[in-house]
Amino acid sequence: MRKLYLWLVAGVLLLAIGLYVYYASTRNIEGYIDPSDTELVTLGRQVYSMQCASCHGVNLEGEPNWRQRKQNGRLPAPPHDVSGHTWHHPDQVLFDIVKNGLVPGVTAPAGYESDMPAYADILTDKEIRASLAYIKSSWPDKARSVQTQLTQEYQKVQ
Repeated sequence: MRKLYLWLVAGVLLLAIGLYVYYASTRNIEGYIDPSDTELVTLGRQVYSMQCASCHGVNLEGEPNWRQRKQNGRLPAPPHDVSGHTWHHPDQVLFDIVKNGLVPGVTAPAGYESDMPAYADILTDKEIRASLAYIKSSWPDKARSVQTQLTQEYQKVQ
């Protein structure tokens, strides 16, 4: 019984270390993504228009009925304006989702399937940050304030 317990603890430890190493290696983000940086927002508007708008909407409105599953069981692309949930996530998580897609067990629930592609081989880190700055620049002050606080709290525990 003791051997089984030790193997279980070792397995959980290895899994935790593996997830940490994976997450740390994909976290190529430094600090807060500033939506008041006009240069970054301008680049972000271009990136968003070319890479994101076809799914998430020209006006950040998302696909229609974004909370209802499609026939394939996947959820439509959510809005990135204040009516969606993007502002409920810290910058590091948003960056990771854009760069690596929705990874089950990391940035999405286990078993989750999504049409969200990974942009690691398409966009530079700066372009990813810029697209997020553009999205954030559209939010009202209250949503920005909440999201900034989430980002700061997330950074403290990392």
